[in-house]
Amino acid sequence: MSEKSSNSSGSDEDVDPESGHPVELGGVLSKWTNYIHGWQDRWVVLKNNTLSYYKSEDEREYGCRGSLCLSKAIITPHEFDECRIDISVNDSVWYLRAEDPEHRLRWIDSIELHKVESGYGSESSLRRHGSMLSLTSAASGFSATSTSSFKGHSLREKLAEMETFRDILCRQVDTLQKYFDGCADGVSKDEFQRDKVVEEDEDDFPTSTRPNGDCLHNNNGSKEKLFLPASPKGMNGIDFKGEAITFKATTAGILSTLSHCIELMVKREDSWQKRLDKELEKRRRVEDAYKSALSELKKKSHYGGPDYEEGPNSLINEEEFFDAVEAALDRQDKIEEQSEKVRIPRLTPVPPGDAYSVIGTHRFAKQVEDVVQNHMTYSLQDMGGDANWQLVVEEGEMKVYRREVEENGIVLDPLKATHAVKGVTGHELCHYFWDTDVRNDWETTIENFNVVETLSDNAVIVYQTHKRVWPASQRDVLYLSAIRKILATNENDPDTWLVCNFSVDHDNAQPTNRCIRAKINVAMICQTLVSPPEGNKEISRDNVLCKITYVANVNPGGWAPASVLRAVAKREYPKFLKRFTGYVQEKTSGKPILF
Repeated sequence: MSEKSSNSSGSDEDVDPESGHPVELGGVLSKWTNYIHGWQDRWVVLKNNTLSYYKSEDEREYGCRGSLCLSKAIITPHEFDECRIDISVNDSVWYLRAEDPEHRLRWIDSIELHKVESGYGSESSLRRHGSMLSLTSAASGFSATSTSSFKGHSLREKLAEMETFRDILCRQVDTLQKYFDGCADGVSKDEFQRDKVVEEDEDDFPTSTRPNGDCLHNNNGSKEKLFLPASPKGMNGIDFKGEAITFKATTAGILSTLSHCIELMVKREDSWQKRLDKELEKRRRVEDAYKSALSELKKKSHYGGPDYEEGPNSLINEEEFFDAVEAALDRQDKIEEQSEKVRIPRLTPVPPGDAYSVIGTHRFAKQVEDVVQNHMTYSLQDMGGDANWQLVVEEGEMKVYRREVEENGIVLDPLKATHAVKGVTGHELCHYFWDTDVRNDWETTIENFNVVETLSDNAVIVYQTHKRVWPASQRDVLYLSAIRKILATNENDPDTWLVCNFSVDHDNAQPTNRCIRAKINVAMICQTLVSPPEGNKEISRDNVLCKITYVANVNPGGWAPASVLRAVAKREYPKFLKRFTGYVQEKTSGKPILF
């Protein structure tokens, strides 16, 4: 990169020895343009407190590409790049790079020298010029924004003219100020000499006028010493008349250029205002179209689009969600009623109870025993006095309780139901609840299921998918189902039969995108009570009563409105218990009692 300094005397020093002002500095610097073209070499000129740049040195005659007034510029050497300089004025920033750190240092020193030594920017100049402060400040403001705020070519030219006028005007003010100072000194000396001559020649009256015009007789008879008037060039050889004419022409040019700039800015403001109005109108039309489309979308029937699926951002509100779920459940009930009329009963022998009292040896045996003991300890506890359990349904012997629990916005309400059924035993109820061969005979919510693995005679792993209740997503469950007979520790207490279903993982039944995997921990706990028959009669089913405790902890695996889930649970659990117990009563009617 090349640099050079030029002035009237051709000196290479930074300061002109004749005028005392910083000299012009010009050279090639790399200037950051944009992210597409990056750094580009530009011819940069530092002159008269102004930094300008051109595309190249040969194109200087076509005018500069941009300029900055350095009076209020902030020069920042880059922290890491030793060749880079950042120069900012208001919102305009130039990023420049020199050839090496030495060249960068020279540019920084020269720029700082121009800032400090420029007559227009110094404090003494501002005090002396007084009324020129506002004009020069305005001019520097235009310079700072000439390349950043106004992109029009004509306006840029006019602002460049303003820069030139400002420099000329500042020099003229300096010249006129020197002239006025000289005039003031001359007038003071003239008055002093006149007073001295009058005192010396007060009584001496000349009879004629001297040829050189030093003395003459005035109208009141006094004699005065007359001095030669100032030369046409004025004090110190300054052409006052010429300077005044030039000053007047310069100010007229400034006013004319200002008027032109204002006119251009007004036109540009009108143009931008029209564009802004058009953009605002476009935005208003787009917003209206969006609101209209959204309104039309909400008016359409909800046909299972992704925006209407369950979830916190679903377009269906809770009331619509509930109505849709209830309608789907009603349809399922009607289908179930029709299917019961054509259902073919299955003959499944009930195995003896001793086979279910054995603790398994499979890999889940320990987990099964822990779940069984937990249900025996906590699930059989009485609800009385526990304020956390709310009675939500009571129909005869059946009572359903709920405890409201939410985690991360998902409803996890534990449910507990108690019931008493005549004519069946705990062994029979638990057998039909556990036996997968008759599952579809009484379970109406299952779409399909299959046994993934048989662990033992009383434990299997089952995968099942539930029928979808739109708009809720379809669920599937993978669980271990185990049936156990818990022998009573007291001979006066009845034995307890229990079926526990709890979620497990299995390599042959991984979660899929088609269904949401729910997690369950369910238990059916039954105890058989026998009332003694009259006389020597045999025990019949009329003497048998089974007390049922059913507990369910279900994590639906996804979000759905809490009010909907709780309403569905309140509706479906009682129906499930009545349907299942009715099915078992029908299956065991007229058959030998199996304790």
